[in-house]
Amino acid sequence: MHFQPELQPAILIKRYKRFLADITLPDGSERTIHCANTGAMTGCADPGSTIWYSTSDNPKRKYPNSWELVETAKRHTICINTARANQLAIEAIEAGVIDELQGYEQLQAEVKYGNENSRIDILLKSNAQPKCYIEVKSVTLLDEAQHGQGYFPDAVTTRGQKHLRELTEMVNTGSRAVLLFVVLHSGIEKVSPAHHIDANYSKLLKHAQRQGVEVYCYKAEMNKDGMALNESIEFIN
Repeated sequence: MHFQPELQPAILIKRYKRFLADITLPDGSERTIHCANTGAMTGCADPGSTIWYSTSDNPKRKYPNSWELVETAKRHTICINTARANQLAIEAIEAGVIDELQGYEQLQAEVKYGNENSRIDILLKSNAQPKCYIEVKSVTLLDEAQHGQGYFPDAVTTRGQKHLRELTEMVNTGSRAVLLFVVLHSGIEKVSPAHHIDANYSKLLKHAQRQGVEVYCYKAEMNKDGMALNESIEFIN
């Protein structure tokens, strides 16, 4: 994935109202931009951090600029735009990067499924094997004290809990179901469920794995020019 047009740098003033952030541009002026992240963004939104933002040519957008990347005080690069996780996953599957998700002829995105009115992020189909339902989650929460330990989620997620129930249902009906963690933090080297943040999610994830839901973690390489998934890292439940 290449950023077109090029990302522009700024300094973060603050993130607020979940979807907004105020920034200072290099010329000293201030601007409000969109923040495509509904999570807590712990460690990702410290005032004074260097950020990079994209620009949309859609005239209907109230805020044409979107916050994409941030560089932390410890020089970690993080993508805070959660919409990028699905795009990276699709690119990686189509490029053959994710070995566990190869051998399918058809890929569809945002397909309705399940009993709880959900949409699966990615659906893979093949004449030779069962359908594969893939739920994609972006991981940006790093515990600095635990040497590269990343966690998901960074806030209680009833939506994520629903997705785990739906994936488990798909396995029980004979399909394949995958939870794909897309790691968007350069400092994360392994991923675990955040039991200390959402115990219900952690419990449901353990149950889902016991029922046959597969879990994979792939890490993105990121800079202001672009991003790509290129490394499988460990998941520890």
